[in-house]
Amino acid sequence: MNTPFVWHNGRIKPWAEANVHVSTHALHYGSSVFEGERVYATPRGPAYFRLADHTRRLFESARVYEIDVGYSEDEINAACLELIRANAMPSAYVRPIVFRGAGGLGVLAKDGAPVEVALMAMAWGAYLGEAAERGADVCVSSWHRPAPNTIPSWAKAGGNYLSSQLIGLEARRNGYDEGIALGHGGLLSEGAGENIFLVKRGKLLTPPSSAGILAGITRDSVLALAADLGIAVEERELPREALYSADEVFMTGTAAEITPVRSVDRKAIGKGAPGPVTQQLRQAFFGLFDGRTEDRHGWLSLVHSEATTQEAA
Repeated sequence: MNTPFVWHNGRIKPWAEANVHVSTHALHYGSSVFEGERVYATPRGPAYFRLADHTRRLFESARVYEIDVGYSEDEINAACLELIRANAMPSAYVRPIVFRGAGGLGVLAKDGAPVEVALMAMAWGAYLGEAAERGADVCVSSWHRPAPNTIPSWAKAGGNYLSSQLIGLEARRNGYDEGIALGHGGLLSEGAGENIFLVKRGKLLTPPSSAGILAGITRDSVLALAADLGIAVEERELPREALYSADEVFMTGTAAEITPVRSVDRKAIGKGAPGPVTQQLRQAFFGLFDGRTEDRHGWLSLVHSEATTQEAA
């Protein structure tokens, strides 16, 4: 998974030198916030997808937990670009993380655990492997998402993903590619690390942001692309059985991108293969990176300036 360099606390350093102490507060209490970002190879060179939006959410998550990032959003954006240049990567998955470092072991870090910031870049293909093309086999998990006012689902915090681990572990143990969680009221929420979409009679349905979900950036992108394509969208509460009667189901996320679902609880969805609306949205999404889809929303941030790219050519 490693690449030659990471960005850690303000500078580029060799991967092996980016170390933290065993007393790191985040290791004991999950006091970290992070993002997952992708850099795509495009005809104009490597480009981040929605970099500014990811960085903005990183800072919003930090604000919830009163973590002072110590850098501006512009500085983090610049560091993300610098990291890809340093590693000379045409494409990458990038993980920015902000966490409370080594200090006192109290829950509130009263002894002043310093905040550390790191950026990692690595090569990472389809999150669910072959399922990204053939369609994933998923199950509804026995584990539910936390109720509102317990932990904030809109914050992308390390501790939140203990729930995701339980959902994913149960799914894999029972032979599925991924698990889907219900919310505290028994209605659909999200996958272990993905948002959920259903297609019913040509309309796109998805649980609302109040359903205990992370308001995903890829989810938001799909909503925008659907509007561009004239596909009707409805965000509403959905019961579990809506999955079984759907014409199509797919999952979205930075790692998962747009992954079709071919079965839920061993019940085939539609014809048991990626459906036409899912395929249309996938083509529009991946078309952003090969030039087939116009970047009308300004989602791509080039790693190298246009002038630098032209000189290299």
